[in-house]
Amino acid sequence: MTKNSTPMSQGGTSLSPALKPRHVTMLSIAGVIGAGLFVGSGHAIAAAGPAVLLAYLLAGTLVVLVMRMLGEMAVASPDTGSFSSYAHQAIGRWAGFTIGWLYWWFWVLVIPLEAVAAGAILNAWLPAIATWQFALVITALLTVTNLFSVAKYGEFEFWFALLKVIAILAFIILGAVAMVGALPGREVSGLGTLMAAHGGFMPNGFSAVIGALLTTMFSFMGTEIVTIAAAESKDPAKQIGKATNSVIWRIALFYLVSIFLVVSIVPWQDAQLPIVGSYQRALEVLAIPHAKLIVDIVVLVAVASCLNSALYTASRMLFSLSRRGDAPAAFGRTAASGVPRAAVLASTAIGFVTTIANYIMPEAVFSFLLATSGAVALLVYLVIAVSQLRMRRLLNARGEPIACRMWLYPWLTWLVIVFIVAALVIMLMSEAHRMEVLSTGLLALIVVAIGSWVGANSRRKDGLMMTAPQVR
Repeated sequence: MTKNSTPMSQGGTSLSPALKPRHVTMLSIAGVIGAGLFVGSGHAIAAAGPAVLLAYLLAGTLVVLVMRMLGEMAVASPDTGSFSSYAHQAIGRWAGFTIGWLYWWFWVLVIPLEAVAAGAILNAWLPAIATWQFALVITALLTVTNLFSVAKYGEFEFWFALLKVIAILAFIILGAVAMVGALPGREVSGLGTLMAAHGGFMPNGFSAVIGALLTTMFSFMGTEIVTIAAAESKDPAKQIGKATNSVIWRIALFYLVSIFLVVSIVPWQDAQLPIVGSYQRALEVLAIPHAKLIVDIVVLVAVASCLNSALYTASRMLFSLSRRGDAPAAFGRTAASGVPRAAVLASTAIGFVTTIANYIMPEAVFSFLLATSGAVALLVYLVIAVSQLRMRRLLNARGEPIACRMWLYPWLTWLVIVFIVAALVIMLMSEAHRMEVLSTGLLALIVVAIGSWVGANSRRKDGLMMTAPQVR
């Protein structure tokens, strides 16, 4: 909660701690499950073969370490601005300003992508209604849930998350049953047999694993949302601690185990794999009836969940920026329910505009807009690592207790920094990812310049106020 708050009954500048423990728990469990796992993983498997497991293991390890660092800071100082606030404190105002606005932009662009994806699924079921109409209606409905109270967001997200967890567990159980030959009439070759028949574990070499790694890293974006949401719970430090400690088994179960089953059932060279997605193709190979319909329903839930979280996360980041003086003051005010409605509506408005732009803009222009957020995930992780290095020194200097400590500090933190910088360099050298790095870098420079101007202007105003003659 923010300082200097006013009572919730009158509205003011404080968020409401209305998220229940079960909301935060389910957010932490299923926050890592997005449409990228159900569909996008097929592209990664097709590129790297069974060695895609290494890509997911490396990306998952990076996320675990980053979440541990974020957990250390968030438990010590819960804040809805999360890493943006910590960057502000540990690195400087320009860093908090830059990463906060870049992160807001990332989630604002997620809104049209997920809305159009949901609209496309619904349009296939009801062709009489256009995809863009479905997209706008879905965005509007989820905006309404975000305007009432954070408890409404938590409740919707709880059920979305529960359905995703049930779907993943059902797939894992089904795959495991098929692997041991207990599924009547379905024979599964197994990973060993498939590797022997299709070029081994790493058929396209280690460079393909690196390419898949860049794809898989972005599948995990959103794991950090729980530290933003937990700030609106009654015991944020406890909830954040539980969430960050459980990230290891979540990634191991939902990603590594399920992807292992996919590559054990479907040959990586299967032409349909990158087209229909890994889960649908695995169900089709197992001759499960209505495989496409089942996966479409699960993906629709995952997309709606991601869209819901995008609206929530963008609004809370805008609220935090406003409370720190880095966004218009109107976005830092809350309604009587504790919801920053102006921040929600502003984020939604940009989401609506970008959804419409998806149809009226030339494809090259919209692709450039998307590219500007392509490397934001890595920049966020990099800022978290640098902030944790500096924040630890600040906490030690103040003599404050650290309930959730980063492992092997500072060595693992430095290893993460080196890894992220190396990933950015590899992306810059890769033709497929170069535009993402350059576009995000250009946007970051523009935001830094704006942030520096805002900071200088603010200091100039403060100086004038201090030197102005006092009227008695």
